[in-house]
Amino acid sequence: MKAPFYNKLNSIVLIAIGLWGYIDVHSPTALIAVGFGIMLLLCTNGLKKENKIISHVAVLLTLLILVALAGMVLPKRLISGGLGLARVSAMILTSVLSIVAFILSFIKARK
Repeated sequence: MKAPFYNKLNSIVLIAIGLWGYIDVHSPTALIAVGFGIMLLLCTNGLKKENKIISHVAVLLTLLILVALAGMVLPKRLISGGLGLARVSAMILTSVLSIVAFILSFIKARK
């Protein structure tokens, strides 16, 4: 698994779905995902160059957004359902894939 690819995928999904959620619901909190997506997208070049500091920053940002989505947003969306649940689920899925890619790249770098 390539960490830069999954980071870029996650950041694009966070930006696109965050904007979609903002347009659909008109809630400024949907822009939090957009902000995290932009920050993660900015980390992609550092990940390609295998910069350890940027890698750890990207992991931290990904973990923060994953905890926020799974801990605070998902329970509310499970109750309301609909497209909001699908949007949150997609963001959680790509964040988990990104975390797995980071872990595997850290294991590979350690060997």
